[in-house]
Amino acid sequence: MSRIKVGLVFGGRSGEHEVSIISAQAIAKGLITPPNTDKYELVPFYIGKNGAWSAPNIATSILATGQPLSVTDTTTPNLWQFPPQVSEIDVWFPILHGPNGEDGTIQGLFKLVQKPWVGSGVAASAVGMDKILMKAVFAAAGLEQVAYLPVNRSEIWSDPCVYSHLCDQIESTLGYPCFVKPANLGSSVGITKVKNRDQLTTALDNAASYDTRIIVEAGVIAREVECAVLGNDRPQASVIGEITYSSEFYDYETKYTDGRANLLIPANLPPAVVEQIQAMSIKAFKAIGASGLARMDFFYLEATGEILINEVNTLPGFTALSMYPQLWLKSGLAFPDLVDELVRLALARGAS
Repeated sequence: MSRIKVGLVFGGRSGEHEVSIISAQAIAKGLITPPNTDKYELVPFYIGKNGAWSAPNIATSILATGQPLSVTDTTTPNLWQFPPQVSEIDVWFPILHGPNGEDGTIQGLFKLVQKPWVGSGVAASAVGMDKILMKAVFAAAGLEQVAYLPVNRSEIWSDPCVYSHLCDQIESTLGYPCFVKPANLGSSVGITKVKNRDQLTTALDNAASYDTRIIVEAGVIAREVECAVLGNDRPQASVIGEITYSSEFYDYETKYTDGRANLLIPANLPPAVVEQIQAMSIKAFKAIGASGLARMDFFYLEATGEILINEVNTLPGFTALSMYPQLWLKSGLAFPDLVDELVRLALARGAS
């Protein structure tokens, strides 16, 4: 019986290129761990920072070294040119974090060529990536959240009167501290915690350099907890994990630097709180129409007992430091079995 060819695609044009390579290394290892080797043939594809696809031999060497391919050729590549091995793939496993990877774009390509893929579809991926759309869907589903304001770049890069009014509105509605975020970036890229007007103006300008849509959220004193969801029509929730750190917030450097953050799994929470977070996770998963996998992030306000959903990540990291695979490991699902289940779920759903 021939093995299923799994196209592991990684790299990409986002600011999370290097993280994608590390995630891909872990997934590749899981796919070549017995008994997965009896079922799957790993066929890796690397997308460079210029958007060009590289053949499996180059992708394999990048997985071995962990180093991205340097772009020395300044000519624009033919972005419709794919390695010939693409046509042989049975199921795709995208691990492209950030824009052009978890926002529905690569998922749309897979749907056009009618091949199944690991993870959510086009709409769920787009909603999960866009923090403003995501929060609107959560609100419609009755999921409690922190107070927030959506902002357009045109309001920030405008005349002083409009900009001053915007800052006044943020201060009166949300107060300080608050968080300024680009609407469509992951891994805490472009996010700033602000405590006064000067910091706010700098943070808004910085976020506007990344995206045309920005979201400003009220700061809360809370424990940050996360839950992993796995499945299609009948998703299951993992144990709950908690993130602790000494930095101002869970920024990019803290997230991907060993020793900067601690993952406590399972989190020390009352059973009723655990059950509520798991139920909210599944509700949020279904609300955006997710499939395969997602990680749900929450704020637990211990003083009041409130649980606020923060965001969903439809293509969470799979590095050695990543919460998603560790949550399932502590739930009894080893990494190779998790990878196997994700491919199985993709095949069961098909190219829809």
